[in-house]
Amino acid sequence: MDKRDAEIKEKLSSVKDTSAEVKQLVEQTTAVMRAEEGEEEDDSGDDVVDEDVKPSIPELMDQNRPNYIQPTSRMTNYVVLRFGSTKPESIGLGASLSGSDSVYMVVFQYGSVVLFNVREHESERYLKIVKEHASGELSEQEMRKDEYEVKEKPTLETWMEGGLDYIMLQYLNIDGIRTIGSVLGQSVALDYYVRQVDGMVGEFTDINRGMEKTGTFTMKRKKLFQLVGKANSNLADVILKLGLFERSDIAWKDAKYAQIWEYLRDEFELTQRFASLDFKLKFVEHNIRFLQEILQNRKSDFLEWLIIILIGAEILISVYDIAHKSVTSL
Repeated sequence: MDKRDAEIKEKLSSVKDTSAEVKQLVEQTTAVMRAEEGEEEDDSGDDVVDEDVKPSIPELMDQNRPNYIQPTSRMTNYVVLRFGSTKPESIGLGASLSGSDSVYMVVFQYGSVVLFNVREHESERYLKIVKEHASGELSEQEMRKDEYEVKEKPTLETWMEGGLDYIMLQYLNIDGIRTIGSVLGQSVALDYYVRQVDGMVGEFTDINRGMEKTGTFTMKRKKLFQLVGKANSNLADVILKLGLFERSDIAWKDAKYAQIWEYLRDEFELTQRFASLDFKLKFVEHNIRFLQEILQNRKSDFLEWLIIILIGAEILISVYDIAHKSVTSL
């Protein structure tokens, strides 16, 4: 068993480096998020759109240099673009975007795109800018959509106030957009990965039910290895590409934005959802190991029977040879 376990582990570890195609599919998710911004009593809408198409950040920056907003942190996995007004944007303490007709787009390297202050029917026009520099995209049916509301209220007694599906701030500036966009982008991308893993859990559930009825299963080794690669790439993408456990640089520097960051993470339950994802991946891993062992046993049984047949054939040949020599000697 120790030798067999070692062989299984070796095969599983070898699959981790063969999941490039699966990663490319995983990175092609699309989601649309809609948010609204209000001034004091005003509930005028901001649209937030999220579409995972794996954009090339350097190309996007180069082609949209006039719209590029200089970063205020060391994070390099996203870029902020501003469309509409050509006036320089004030980003200092207390600077507000209230009343601005500009559209703000936060594009993340892992694919999420968050749009602020854009009408829903106009969102496709801005998404086309990202698609021009993207490696791929999902179909309309596979797009993930959600909405969230962001409000401004200068007379608010506290810096921020949360409610059901909305957050209210004294003012919203570029740093606020970066902070809010980072959490919204992670939330929608995480939702895509959860759906991917749910699909794998469903596959293994069907296999187990079939085994319960028939006592066997017919999955091929290649299909099993593909599931191994998909599970590994999903977990790696969530941890490394989304940076789910990395605190925003802006949140590190300013307690106000740390409060927004922590509130939104709790609001969207990112930690709990990752824990659920991790639990499902462990279920998938358990089933993979179990099925891999069955496949290995099948291979061992086949080799054992092959050896028995060869030995039997050799015995028959020897008996025939002895009988032939005996007849010849007579």
